[in-house]
Amino acid sequence: MKRAPLVLTGTVAGLAGVLSFHSSPAKVTLGAAGPAATGTSASSPAASGSSGSSSSGSGSSGKASSGSGKASSGSSSAGSSGSSSGPAASGTRSAVGPSVNYYFGVLSVRVTATGSKITKVSIASINDGGMPRSQYIDQQAIPMLEQEVMQAQNGNIQGVAGASYTSAGFAKSLQGALKSLGLK
Repeated sequence: MKRAPLVLTGTVAGLAGVLSFHSSPAKVTLGAAGPAATGTSASSPAASGSSGSSSSGSGSSGKASSGSGKASSGSSSAGSSGSSSGPAASGTRSAVGPSVNYYFGVLSVRVTATGSKITKVSIASINDGGMPRSQYIDQQAIPMLEQEVMQAQNGNIQGVAGASYTSAGFAKSLQGALKSLGLK
């Protein structure tokens, strides 16, 4: 009975410490994910995509912001340059797919095309909450997914084993970007 006040005080102090703990997400950098690495296009304002800060306050992912200083897209915005009247449109144009919550974070894909040929696929924005395991998976899987799109020249990709959530989020954002470009 003499230990009860000590245990209760320790429990309250520990709970207060846990509830006051705030962490910040680490920045993720992938090889060619910045706006400068997207290549040249016919119109420079649209080449950088739509810029702004994406934030998702609460939810299952608990992410605060992209924090990488890269261009990020809203939930359904897409920037394009040139004409996007159909797959036979000429000129180089670029579009950013919607931001997709893929369970371990939020990502969006940028696609650049000339005519009906996909010339570049990259990550427009990514936020995986600073979880080291998720960062490692993303750094391994995303280059493979980009390569699959370049080989397939469409959105029908297989995904990467061991990165199911990242593959599904990438594919969903990719489909949105291809749709805004008038490609399949």
